[in-house]
Amino acid sequence: MDYIPFNSRNAVFKSPFSAVREGDTVTFQIILPRSLQCSGVRFVIHRDSQTESYYSMRWYAMEGFDNEWWRLEFKAQESGLYFYRFDYDTPFGTTSIRQNSGGLGLLSGGKHDWQLTVYDRAFTSVDWLKGGLIYQVFPDRFAKSNQPKKNVPSDRVLRDDWGGEPLWRPTAEGKVLNNDYFGGDLAGIAQKLPYLSSLGVTCLYINPIFEAHSNHRYDTADYEVIDPLLGTDADLKALCEKAKDFDISVILDGVFSHTGDDSKYFNKYGRYHSVGAYQSKNSPYYDWYKFKKWPNKYESWWGIDILPEVQEEQPSFIAYITGKDGIARRWLRCGVRGWRLDVADELPDEFLDAFRTAVKAEKSDALVLGEVWEDASNKTSYGKRRRYLQGKQLDSVMNYPFADAILDFVRSGIVEGFSDKIYTILENYPKCVIDTLMNHIGTHDTMRAITALVGDECEFHDREWQSRQTLSDEQYAKGVKLLKLAAVIQYTLPGVPSLYYGDEAGMQGYKDPFNRVCYPWGSENRDLIAFYQKLGHIRKTSDCLREGSFFTLSEMLSCLAFERVGEQDALLVIVNRNSHPITYDLPEKWQYTKNLLSTAEVTHCVFVDALDAVILKKEKEA
Repeated sequence: MDYIPFNSRNAVFKSPFSAVREGDTVTFQIILPRSLQCSGVRFVIHRDSQTESYYSMRWYAMEGFDNEWWRLEFKAQESGLYFYRFDYDTPFGTTSIRQNSGGLGLLSGGKHDWQLTVYDRAFTSVDWLKGGLIYQVFPDRFAKSNQPKKNVPSDRVLRDDWGGEPLWRPTAEGKVLNNDYFGGDLAGIAQKLPYLSSLGVTCLYINPIFEAHSNHRYDTADYEVIDPLLGTDADLKALCEKAKDFDISVILDGVFSHTGDDSKYFNKYGRYHSVGAYQSKNSPYYDWYKFKKWPNKYESWWGIDILPEVQEEQPSFIAYITGKDGIARRWLRCGVRGWRLDVADELPDEFLDAFRTAVKAEKSDALVLGEVWEDASNKTSYGKRRRYLQGKQLDSVMNYPFADAILDFVRSGIVEGFSDKIYTILENYPKCVIDTLMNHIGTHDTMRAITALVGDECEFHDREWQSRQTLSDEQYAKGVKLLKLAAVIQYTLPGVPSLYYGDEAGMQGYKDPFNRVCYPWGSENRDLIAFYQKLGHIRKTSDCLREGSFFTLSEMLSCLAFERVGEQDALLVIVNRNSHPITYDLPEKWQYTKNLLSTAEVTHCVFVDALDAVILKKEKEA
């Protein structure tokens, strides 16, 4: 193995390990062989797209007779993204130590510089979310109250077959209308709060609720009105009030990168009395959109013409959404406690800055959570490096890197490399972000988790194929076991697990709309629900899952073991992806501890059944 002069994920070499606040001190140490006859070491760092700065490191200490340590204490005074390496001088010339993989540096030949994220000193966590559990609801398909509704547009198809297959076949003109509704509503969600509480839910994330003319409601028609099939302002207020009784907070989906063409802002079909941008260049909304040739050629979201794209940097749009009485603040006054921003990586900095300012002015502890599919600390979009997590925009993000790591391991059994994916995020993100990461393994945009784990690949299959797929009994039985493994990891990694409605009930299905069918009330997988309830209880009673540290113990031969360590307690999680049982030899400190998840006796070792997991717990010694 190559000599390791630096490891950014080891506190001996770099402390603290993760992102740091402006002005905080970071201690760097490297170790070099005495035989190199090193005469000087420089710490080389540059802020993103800026020139390099050089800092001399001081000789610090010998280790034995063969190695010597060099040390530097560094402070970054401005927030931003920084990249660093180490240059060292020998009689043979100057060589650079760069990162190879997994935080490890090489004496020469490393691939790239390390990243150091520096964030605003005032950036803090949304404390009420830490240690909790998010539950995501697609509102038309979760629960219906059967309360009468007013002012429902006549062009909607109202279904009376709860649980039926959503309409998905194109019309003769080739359009998928998404205009069938099963009647789920806000009052129905309120009725199910006791059930959500039994799962340990502390945050309810609801997909779009504003008036729109597709059942997914991502084609907003009016930001000021709740869709009539979902209820009224009073229903939303009642839901938020009742949720408080169960210590559950409600966050809404904000879709601000585009509107619907069938909206009061664009008004392509004349449904609304307003003068829309499609109807007149004198419309107050005309500047919100970018017309190539008015009125029929315009920029749209991903080329979908029913979703005309908004120019979010337009002052009038920013004022409408983020002003004192704008959309962002108005709905917070109804009792909502935050926003999830759809396609946050497609919203410009000017908008995100203003949105956060508005939300925090209304409620200082309100959540601003963004949809970003990649590493949000260093993403580039539209030719520009983004600063989502530096303290002036998002509080946290949907954690797709963790989701990919969990699903890849549980599906394939290949565990090697799992922790690298976890540590990359832990190293790059501020701690206040890490503690509130939205750790999902399934959403309205992905196939159902159980299908993703045991179903056939659907990447090259159309909806016709997807509609015909159902897991066999054998597949489903294995899927339940694998889903439990995935859930154990999801519920115990740093951050906050997010449960997509019905995954806990064993719902299956490929992509939209088959991942958005009705919750199977009365036909749930009760064993699976009981398992999720047990995990929810473990979260509520384990202090270390709120903001504790993460340490990998082992990852090999399809077995993963890691610790979460807090001030009051600690957990050891062991996941056996093998099709045979194993006996895991325990470190001394974990021997004879409490087994939270199975009945296996804990001695100097613990038995872990095939496709099973254990969670061991120990309290802090007085």
